[in-house]
Amino acid sequence: MRFMIIVKATAASESGQMPEPELMAAMGAYHEELAKAGVLLDATGLQPTSKGWRVRYSGGKRSVIDGPFAETKELIAGYTLIQVRSRDEAMEWARRFPAPFGENADGEIEVRQLFELEDFEPGPEIERFRKIDEDRR
Repeated sequence: MRFMIIVKATAASESGQMPEPELMAAMGAYHEELAKAGVLLDATGLQPTSKGWRVRYSGGKRSVIDGPFAETKELIAGYTLIQVRSRDEAMEWARRFPAPFGENADGEIEVRQLFELEDFEPGPEIERFRKIDEDRR
């Protein structure tokens, strides 16, 4: 089972403020633990939305909207992707996640399970995705 631990953005992360060395050390130690346990798939912080864009789909057309985006509660500052045996194991790892902006700063993480190909009805569309997955390994 794969889970994504999503770090919600704040005004500070959106301003491009870099994490304090103590937070980087805590995050490094946490991710080392994940790696040693064999559950870490990927992890990284994201640049502020001022360096990004969105593609909006409407009426069969696409439009590009440049960042920054105003509503920080809907934005993501970073993520950690883990593969574990159960929801309970994912929850235990999430509980150990360091406070994302420092122990005394407000912050929030969200944990979401990823879909697996086995979650979908078999068919040629799913086999196409399975082949893509096999080819990239």
